[in-house]
Amino acid sequence: MQGAPGARTDGCLGVAVGSLLINLIMSSYYQKNEKKVKATQFEKLDKIPVKNPNILVKVTEMGNIIEVQYMSRRNTKQTVKMLEGGEQFMVCSTGEIKDVEHHETRKDNKKGLYRTFANMRAVINTNVTDVSKVRWCTLTYAENMTDTKRLYEDFRMFNQRFQYYCKQQGYGKPEYIVMMEPQGRGAWHAHLLYIWQEKAPFIPNDTFSKLWGHGFVRIKKLDNVDNVGAYLTAYLGDMELSEVDWQEWQKITRGAKVKQVEMLDDNGQKVTKPVLKGARLNLYPANFNMLRCSRGIKRPVEKMMSQAEANKKVLGATKTFETAVKLTDVENSFDSVLIKEQYNTKRKKCQYDV
Repeated sequence: MQGAPGARTDGCLGVAVGSLLINLIMSSYYQKNEKKVKATQFEKLDKIPVKNPNILVKVTEMGNIIEVQYMSRRNTKQTVKMLEGGEQFMVCSTGEIKDVEHHETRKDNKKGLYRTFANMRAVINTNVTDVSKVRWCTLTYAENMTDTKRLYEDFRMFNQRFQYYCKQQGYGKPEYIVMMEPQGRGAWHAHLLYIWQEKAPFIPNDTFSKLWGHGFVRIKKLDNVDNVGAYLTAYLGDMELSEVDWQEWQKITRGAKVKQVEMLDDNGQKVTKPVLKGARLNLYPANFNMLRCSRGIKRPVEKMMSQAEANKKVLGATKTFETAVKLTDVENSFDSVLIKEQYNTKRKKCQYDV
């Protein structure tokens, strides 16, 4: 890896100096480029409000993960109206006409990204409840392949070959969830989960590689992960410091901070590595479909119920996440308190929470 100017790249000192250099430069950059106050403001509350047992909450069941969400007020009125042509919209409360923003990358549309990653976590956790029934592999390209259309066509052909191989071997037909990931150099990877009804068969890495045919294939264990959705989506957003292309560092590191993160190596063992949190998000093209699934993949189940009923449903589960925020819509003079909790019915000692 080519080091950043003025930073050593040998050992821990090189990583530390490089991390400090990146954070200092990015901090300076954002101080000079502060954005205007957004129409919707978020204020994190230090204390979680006490909820009445009779209030209605939304409960989402996602395999071993259960999410309970409460909102004090819901805005049911139409806030904006798209105008003919799709390039402008009207703010209903004021009649003001505004231009539609077009985003260069997925990260520029943060609301869309949050929804996409939340959906990914939900779909993965709904379908991966027993890791012994799953094979997680990463498909890579030997060349610097940057064509997204070819990416999906190559995967489609690989999946056909793999399904035929499984049928010939008597392994049954697995469902799949595939997530596409851009690399610092511009090439694409595909993170793939194959899910069987029974225990997943052992398939040699060489067999996967021959069926793929475009580059290296890496298979990793998920034995020590009990929130697979949170763990895998972190891969899609964060970038290891060793992966950063320093010729493109300003684009890649925009808004990212260096942190030490625990992850699993190829043998399923926990290791700690320095990563740029959220750096990979700058590399996703706008409107790019990051997630695709086979037809048999199940969707999360959402239900409205009382807080008391929700308490019974999560009885015995471990609370892994809790937050409360106040949302204020400045343009429409509307505010609401949102409380979100997540519970894991299969909690182990490892911490891979949202």
